[in-house]
Amino acid sequence: MEATVGEQLIEDGDQVVAPPNGGAGELLDVGQEGEMEEFLGPQAQYNEEEEERKYYRRKRLGVIKNVAASSFGAMIVYSVYMGLLQMQLTLHYDMTYREVKYSNLGLEDIDRKMLMGINVTPIIGLLYTPVLIRFLGTKWMMFLASGIYALFVSTNYWERYYTLVPSAVAIGVAIVPFWASLGSYITRMAQQYYEYANYKEEHVQEQRKLPKGACYSYIITFQSIFFVIFNLSFVFAEFPMRLVLHEHLHDNSHVLCNVKTCGAAIKGIIPGFNSTVLRNLPRSMLLIEVESILMGFAFLAMIIFLLLCGPAYRPTEEIDLRSIGWGNIFQLPFKHLRDYRLRLLCPFFIYSGLEMLFIISGFSLSYGVCILGIKSLWLLILVYGLSCSVFSLLSLSLLRFPRWVCLMGGAAVHGVLLVVLLILTVKPNSPEYLGPLLVIVVLWGLGSALNKTGVSTVVGLLYAEEKERLDFVYTIYHWWQAIAIFVVYLWSQMPMRAKLSILLATLLLACYCYWVMERRVAQKVKPRMPRIPRPRHKVKGYRYLEEDNSDESDSEGSEEDDDEDEEERMEEDERVVEEMVAGDREEGGRDARAEGADSPRAQRSGAEGRGAHAEDDDGREI
Repeated sequence: MEATVGEQLIEDGDQVVAPPNGGAGELLDVGQEGEMEEFLGPQAQYNEEEEERKYYRRKRLGVIKNVAASSFGAMIVYSVYMGLLQMQLTLHYDMTYREVKYSNLGLEDIDRKMLMGINVTPIIGLLYTPVLIRFLGTKWMMFLASGIYALFVSTNYWERYYTLVPSAVAIGVAIVPFWASLGSYITRMAQQYYEYANYKEEHVQEQRKLPKGACYSYIITFQSIFFVIFNLSFVFAEFPMRLVLHEHLHDNSHVLCNVKTCGAAIKGIIPGFNSTVLRNLPRSMLLIEVESILMGFAFLAMIIFLLLCGPAYRPTEEIDLRSIGWGNIFQLPFKHLRDYRLRLLCPFFIYSGLEMLFIISGFSLSYGVCILGIKSLWLLILVYGLSCSVFSLLSLSLLRFPRWVCLMGGAAVHGVLLVVLLILTVKPNSPEYLGPLLVIVVLWGLGSALNKTGVSTVVGLLYAEEKERLDFVYTIYHWWQAIAIFVVYLWSQMPMRAKLSILLATLLLACYCYWVMERRVAQKVKPRMPRIPRPRHKVKGYRYLEEDNSDESDSEGSEEDDDEDEEERMEEDERVVEEMVAGDREEGGRDARAEGADSPRAQRSGAEGRGAHAEDDDGREI
């Protein structure tokens, strides 16, 4: 009996001591919930504002990396292109080289057609450049164009008509898109830097149009950085000439033996210049090695554009830029010529192309080579490139002075030099003129730096708030430069004084037109710009024939674009809200009818119907 009572007490004690079923699991769940709340709750060491500041600082550093990468990529591309082209034309000019290596190939005819492809093809660039940029994107357009330049380098391994001429035509096709992409890319990076530096501003968070003048300082700075780096391409382009061909060139007494005069009195390039300029022919393996090195640098430029250059626009912005309709994209460059600012800047666009090609092909040959000899050509071009690069920093003065200072300063320097060149006639083979010619080259580099940097900066400043127009305006700018390239190609056999007179007349006309433009801007004359159609993401046939087309200019449609866009946005938001309210009311009516049903089966079927309808609504809203 006592044993039975003891056993019962022990059993009762065991029941009291033993935990209930699931007790350990409940304690474990409570511990996990506490840890989860501690993990998901606000962290004492986390500073949201500080993290946001670090994030946008990384974004700003990324923008600077993009500007530097695009500048170095363009510099490498043109260093390779100009260096190879100069070495190629020098070798092909020599009669001994043509007869020994390519006796019946006709290199002279190939070179003429190759130069025609490079200089004539860009004339049609206005027809396809905006479509290419909008279709590929700014970054990918730069990458594709650099690939075309690399293709030109690769064709020099096998110099034939069917390799050199098509690659030269491809370069002519790529010139305008490449430079239009570069110009719009640098300006767009300035806009992005402003957005990342002022990320707390309301208009930045809502992705509205930037205030007027907000990113001017960034545009000036980035354009200056680009041209400081890019102009070094003239320096590096002379390395093949100096390091490879310099020792194979004849002395001045041989190459200039039949030349009678130099400078302003000549007609053509260098009348009487000897057709043999090489003392001995360079080894074929040496030329292959040089071309392989240049090919490597061309691939390096492609990799820089591909890996180091970030996108110019957000993915949604890229979609919006394409969604205005390809017909509108094709027409808009022509319609932007309605803007009096672009029309009045066209003479400066043309002059900026004329003066750069004149110093490279006109002055350097008819003055430099004719007076100093072909062995001094590399020195003149190298000094010009260094001068352009250093003096491009002077464009930073626009941060303190009006924007006309840069262009007018460069025009004044070039005007004086053109007058000096009009009266400068020298006998050939005169080494004592090395100093004066170097001074002229340095001063011309000063004017070129102010001109090229100034024009690109002015275009960026005029359209600083119009990011959807950048590719159109820079296409127009570089298309007019392509026209200037074609003019220089045509005037090669004209008298030197005629060339200088054309340059001087174009410069004076450009200065006058620019003064008229600045005067109208100061009087606040509203430019007539074409309307950019709103993006249409649904395919509706020929979208450029819709109601919202680009034939109507902004000044005709309304007084202020911002007010009109804001009203359209508000109307669209109100329409969406009304549709949502109507949908809610309709769904509420269905729910009420389902709840009022008598039978349980009707209630179950009504519930199923409500669930299916809710899913449909969710799907439609999404």
